[in-house]
Amino acid sequence: MDILLIPIFALLGLAVGSFLNVCIDRLPQNKSIVFPPSHCEACRHKLAVKDLVPVFSYLRLRGRCRYCQATVPRRLFWVELATAVIFALLCWHYRLSPELGVMIFYACLFIIILVIDLEQGLILNKVVYPSMVVALLLSLIPQSWLMQETWLTPAIRPGIASAALGGAIGFAIFLLIAIVSRGGMGWGDVKLAALIGLATGFPHVFVAIIMGAILGGIVAVALVIAKRRKRREAIPFGPFLALAAMVTLLWGSNILSWYMGLMR
Repeated sequence: MDILLIPIFALLGLAVGSFLNVCIDRLPQNKSIVFPPSHCEACRHKLAVKDLVPVFSYLRLRGRCRYCQATVPRRLFWVELATAVIFALLCWHYRLSPELGVMIFYACLFIIILVIDLEQGLILNKVVYPSMVVALLLSLIPQSWLMQETWLTPAIRPGIASAALGGAIGFAIFLLIAIVSRGGMGWGDVKLAALIGLATGFPHVFVAIIMGAILGGIVAVALVIAKRRKRREAIPFGPFLALAAMVTLLWGSNILSWYMGLMR
């Protein structure tokens, strides 16, 4: 029965991914994510239901608007596909459990943050602040209510004290970096680090921060070597933090145990 749920959640991920694209497009522009209905940004033509089938409409129309032939951003396709894959993997990992719902929330949140920062260089307060409240509320739920037997490893679910300490540490570290770097680190990254600390708690916030720094450093060096960016040209750090946060929520305890084993 659990196996049958995986394709169902994959289809759900396609639909949710389509909605995440709406959020990614409209939130930075302070537009409603409900009105007006979906339309082509080039010709403003309202899209029909057959134009809105996630992934399949993009492939059938070969990435172009049915009405004006304008190119549709590839990001729409990749976000929908990635969300479907992530939903399927989370369903396989956590089965049908309260913990699955929590991880789906965080997956959607970090996809939105990752893509907006990658495209716009923005980490929006309207996304981060409400998510902080949700993370704190989740930390108040007893772990026994969420933790279920899973095929792999349970997600990190910090208590209120751990979440508060993690949020404070994430905020303090990135605030110091922002002050010392004099603009090298954006204030959005500071708030995102606080959110990640609330979600992962102490001491796993260090896993997320260090992993984000390593990922960012590797990509930065690779881009410079490939001559895709100049040495002094900044790259958004939020996507690496978002990715590291999701990995930490899934496997942070294992990573921390592995590291502590090396130190012994």
